[in-house]
Amino acid sequence: MTVREQTCLLSMTPDDLIAALEEFNEKPYRAKQIVEWVFRKRVETFPEMTNLSPALQAKLSERFYLRSLTVARVEGSEDTTRKFLLKLKDGRFVETVLIPASLSPDGERSARQTLCVSSQVGCAYDCKFCASGLAGFTRNLTADEIVEQVIQVEKHSGKRVDNLVFMGMGEPLANYTNVTKAITVLNGDWGIGIGARHITVSTSGLAPQILKLADFPLQVRLAISLHGASDEVREKIMPVNRKYPLAELFAALDYWRTKKKQHLTFEFILIEGINDTEDQAHRLGQAARAQDAKVNLIPYNTVEGLEWKRPSERRQDMIRDVVAGYGVTVTLRREKGHDIAAACGQLRLKEETALGIIESPVPEKRRTISAGV
Repeated sequence: MTVREQTCLLSMTPDDLIAALEEFNEKPYRAKQIVEWVFRKRVETFPEMTNLSPALQAKLSERFYLRSLTVARVEGSEDTTRKFLLKLKDGRFVETVLIPASLSPDGERSARQTLCVSSQVGCAYDCKFCASGLAGFTRNLTADEIVEQVIQVEKHSGKRVDNLVFMGMGEPLANYTNVTKAITVLNGDWGIGIGARHITVSTSGLAPQILKLADFPLQVRLAISLHGASDEVREKIMPVNRKYPLAELFAALDYWRTKKKQHLTFEFILIEGINDTEDQAHRLGQAARAQDAKVNLIPYNTVEGLEWKRPSERRQDMIRDVVAGYGVTVTLRREKGHDIAAACGQLRLKEETALGIIESPVPEKRRTISAGV
């Protein structure tokens, strides 16, 4: 007899459940009951589903599970940014960050609680300023592991997450199937119930996947990790630009804008001596105006083991003013959170290095392994 691998209910839609329950000869209305227990009441064991028979509870426990993540560490305080280190079922770790009402990572002033979630363990795209890829790529997160980040943070913090950004560890569009399945659950009024316009997917610029996401039916937002306004500069810090140069990226964004109503956001990390020139500011302003994009300027957040530095505040202000001169909406987000290793991936690196899961990463030896799409 073949033993079927268990599935997490956090990745299942009502239609998925109806199909699964047919195998148990159960009526479709049972799916609605189960969904209510899973997403509204947030039960963590099957016996808590008290309107289901013990026999059905037993069948469900054989085929499904309800949780796979545990909170390993929390850094920060209730009225500041809080970083959660989550342990996965295979012993690896990911980070997710709860940002209190004020300014979300996509540059929006908001009264909402924003959660920045991860989509992969590590990252294969080797952006030279980023901690997430220092130890290379391990694997994609499953849809349920993405959804459970929200559930665990809401449980631990007592806060309702109503703004979600895929700006944590990994390249979301390299994990397209799991990310879009998770978004379906996160958005569903039967699921977590976060509005599509309050879900932002960030990408380093995977042009073919941007085209694919443009055809995804939900009106999610898109943020581009640009960080260089010319191919020459961008290629110094973002190897993905060699495969998908700016002309191809902007062509994909042209198509995106025919399918989605929200403004694009250009994320631009300011790095001293790399992209903090007046020429880059003018190019960024021109590109943002052409794409009707908002610009979010982010002074570089120091990463242990990397030598990059943030420009002076005077230079940051110059770049902001030049970009704004093109009639572009621009924010300059001087980040808080240096005391909690705020640059994404640092907390996970420290934990996995301390546990001997990975060796202390050396930047010049970083592994770039294809994550697939």
